[in-house]
Amino acid sequence: MRTNIVSEMSWVEFDQRRKETNTVILPSGATEVYGPHLPMGSDILVSRKIAELVAEQTGALVGPSLEVGQSYDLNAFPGTIATRSSHLKAVYRDICEGFIKWGFQNIFIVNSHVANTQPLNELMDELRQEHGVNGGLIAFWQYIPGLTQDLWETDTPHGHASEAGTSVLLHLFPELVDMSKAVNSPALIEDPYPRITVYTDFIEYTKTGTLGDATKGTAEKGAETVKRAVDEISAFINECMISKKQ
Repeated sequence: MRTNIVSEMSWVEFDQRRKETNTVILPSGATEVYGPHLPMGSDILVSRKIAELVAEQTGALVGPSLEVGQSYDLNAFPGTIATRSSHLKAVYRDICEGFIKWGFQNIFIVNSHVANTQPLNELMDELRQEHGVNGGLIAFWQYIPGLTQDLWETDTPHGHASEAGTSVLLHLFPELVDMSKAVNSPALIEDPYPRITVYTDFIEYTKTGTLGDATKGTAEKGAETVKRAVDEISAFINECMISKKQ
């Protein structure tokens, strides 16, 4: 079966495939606390899988990625591994410029860790100005609320490792989810100014690594979330990236 994942190709296959497409999808995520019931690699696992599903609908290739992100505010939880934003941006620049060298001009980043968004947005705009790259990026967990308002039962489904995240992981990686450890964990701090950014260690908001009610997650909600996201991202790439370059 033919793969779209660059790391699974021989150099000969890659040389052929780069003649068929100039579009690459790069996952971005993190290794950090994600509740007591979900793997610490949830972010990168999800972004890689979404990238692979989109590649199936677009013919794009899926490039390599980092398994870590800017997660310093979660460092109180054992196992969290973080990298500086400047380092993240520098490595993704190297990855992108590697693909640009081999003829790729459409670059789409599926990012599922919000703190990675700013440096990656900066990078994509720099590559547009420097190399004429046609780029796109989503922050997955912040992207899906607008697509899925009708699916959720709880008031805060998009909290960290809450109903939405748990549902997506139950659909994509059920073997890595332990629902016997899922918790309902409301925020310990009430934020009276939610539209203003503040700087607080995550453990001040939750002692479990979950913000919201993870017990309401289901694979069915996750399947519908993934379908809607993959369909829209694929439509964007096909209509606004691939066709634009033809």
